[in-house]
Amino acid sequence: MIRLGILGSGSGSNMQAILDAITDGTLEAEIVLVLSDISDSYILERAARAGLRTGLIDCRGLTSKFPEEAQQETAKALRQSGVELVCLAGFMRLLRAPILDAFGGRIINIHPSLLPKYPGLNAWTQALEAGARESGCTVHYVDAGMDTGQVVAQAAVPVLSGDTAESLHARIQVEEHRIYPEAIAKVAAGLRRD
Repeated sequence: MIRLGILGSGSGSNMQAILDAITDGTLEAEIVLVLSDISDSYILERAARAGLRTGLIDCRGLTSKFPEEAQQETAKALRQSGVELVCLAGFMRLLRAPILDAFGGRIINIHPSLLPKYPGLNAWTQALEAGARESGCTVHYVDAGMDTGQVVAQAAVPVLSGDTAESLHARIQVEEHRIYPEAIAKVAAGLRRD
């Protein structure tokens, strides 16, 4: 059973999907730590209600940067909890050397587009503005770039003629919640073979 650390900045719906897959027995894993850079983020509330250990990442008052000291502290907290695989679930800061070095090849993220198309923020809006006929989501390994790591899994979602940013995002999230636990199981199986 793989030990997961979750980093998130928002509502935690993907963390909940992972937890639900663990609870229903479709994912052999344990969430040992949930960390957020936002003190009042719903992911921390969800995690606490589920009895999971939580913590706050101190980004020194910076709204988008992830200071090196904060990354070192985060890597230390993850290591001390025995985390084997780090899963980003709506975490809105770029990871750099302190965490990437500590967990090389053991950090994954879920992104709401069919990468390499539409990296970065509001990918579903980017897809609509580009007139895309299809969007979706991607689970990928995390590297030093923005949404540039090797793809683990993808799921396509058609863009419908009446779609708004909200309706498209909602359909993408349904697929995110389906493929993220499956991708974790795939990555975990690979780590066990190594």
